[in-house]
Amino acid sequence: MNNEKTIAVLNDLLKITNDRIEGFSKVEDKVWNAHSHLKADYDRMVAYSQDMKSELIGMIRERGGEAEDVTTTAGAIHRAWIDVKNSFSGNKDGSTLENVVFGEDAAIKAYQNALDSGDLNGESSRKIQDQLHHLKASYNKFENLEKLNP
Repeated sequence: MNNEKTIAVLNDLLKITNDRIEGFSKVEDKVWNAHSHLKADYDRMVAYSQDMKSELIGMIRERGGEAEDVTTTAGAIHRAWIDVKNSFSGNKDGSTLENVVFGEDAAIKAYQNALDSGDLNGESSRKIQDQLHHLKASYNKFENLEKLNP
């Protein structure tokens, strides 16, 4: 197992996690007035994202790497698109929550690709699989938003 490849994959996941955290900061508190039943789940997603970030940084450092604690360019473009889209949307709450689902789906795909790459050692793979499990659980809570939003 190539340690440099493992560090690179973990850094990619760290950037994705940072994108999630930045995206979560875009959700305005007023959304919860209409969707209060989702607020506790959302708060858990945000808190767990911080835990995931810390765990990823720890894994990178344990392997002698330097954590690239930044976001991705694609994530920045997506957040800018969300801002533009929300400025024209009549249903900002629904649009905002749909963006949460979109971001979670993208994170799940990135995590699955990391696991499928074969570039993670056994311990890293187990931890990433656990994080992926939590991502899928949060995604499942929010995936049916089209039914919740008229």
